[in-house]
Amino acid sequence: MKIPFKYVTRSFRTRKLTTGITVTGIALVVFVFAAVLMMAYGVEKTLVATGAPDNVLVSRKASSGEISSIIGGDTRNVIKTLPFIATADDGKQIISEEPVVVINLEIKKGGLSNITVRGVSQEVTLLRPQVKIIEGRMFNPSLRELIVGEAISKKFLGAEIGSKIKFAGDYWTVVGRFEANGSGFDSEIWGDSNQLLNAFNRANSVSTVTFKLKNINDFDQCKRAFQTDKRLNQFEPKIEQKFFEEQSEFMSTFIRVLGIFITVIFSIGAVIGAMITMYAAVANRTVEIGTMRSLGFARRSILLAFLTESFLISITGAAVGLFLASFLQFFTVSTLNFTSFAELSFSFALSLNIVITSFIFAILMGFLGGFLPSVRAARLNIVNALRGG
Repeated sequence: MKIPFKYVTRSFRTRKLTTGITVTGIALVVFVFAAVLMMAYGVEKTLVATGAPDNVLVSRKASSGEISSIIGGDTRNVIKTLPFIATADDGKQIISEEPVVVINLEIKKGGLSNITVRGVSQEVTLLRPQVKIIEGRMFNPSLRELIVGEAISKKFLGAEIGSKIKFAGDYWTVVGRFEANGSGFDSEIWGDSNQLLNAFNRANSVSTVTFKLKNINDFDQCKRAFQTDKRLNQFEPKIEQKFFEEQSEFMSTFIRVLGIFITVIFSIGAVIGAMITMYAAVANRTVEIGTMRSLGFARRSILLAFLTESFLISITGAAVGLFLASFLQFFTVSTLNFTSFAELSFSFALSLNIVITSFIFAILMGFLGGFLPSVRAARLNIVNALRGG
């Protein structure tokens, strides 16, 4: 005979207390599980949004990030001779030679944190059009002036327009605040490239060189130029978006592994709770099970009926947990970027893949918690069950 689904749904509705407790336990575990995945995805999404698909970022081979990369003045001049670099209406190349350093700033709530300071050229507005000045103005390249990302201005002391930040033995005036569509640039401070080189006594050595391609299809030819020119083969060009995506891999993997490990520990409690609930359901419904067996329902149907009830509990818990986790998207948090050792602000992000993975995780908990009680229900003797034991 078929699975008695009506019986399953009625039992699910009538046992409100025990079912509610189990649903709550699973919901909390799914909430933590989804939050971990959303955090890792949020980091990835933020750093990927930092780059553009038609920008090429050049760094020294084997460098772990921009901080550890060095490109000398002679190499910079060779890069500028490449025919793949786009130009502005006035004929200037759309290129930014960028020293990247880390300084300390005081957090408004107390304590210190590392902040990325990036030197950029005046053409950076064409190179990265997603960056918009929302208050104040662009820095003057002849002066020691800075513009700060929105995340920095909200969290750190002295990052307001008109304030002065001291580093490299001098005071720098904050003259503008910018936003970058929630990308990693929001967690940076920008100044003029030459001013930063002079301040840190770095001569002509920058960290990276980023330029816009004339044609996005020219990247393979551009890459071959670096491989065949002896002056450039110590350096590696990458699509800017790909570069920052790779920068997110280690941190997002670390968050996932640590978070999932903790979640699995929590899930053991949820599985035990589901198992207790289903064992109690079997114990309280032995007569009903005996009646269904006497009506012709096979052991397999009884087994699947109780497993279905367990799955229904776990799916409901998953839905509640995901609903609660979805509100995390309204929060922005900060962490230390392991590749730059500097502050990175990001938002939790929910994706279809996270939703599907969370439901699969909940169903697995439901199966582990409901399988043994379902087997017990299916193996009950008809006569003993009808007698209530």
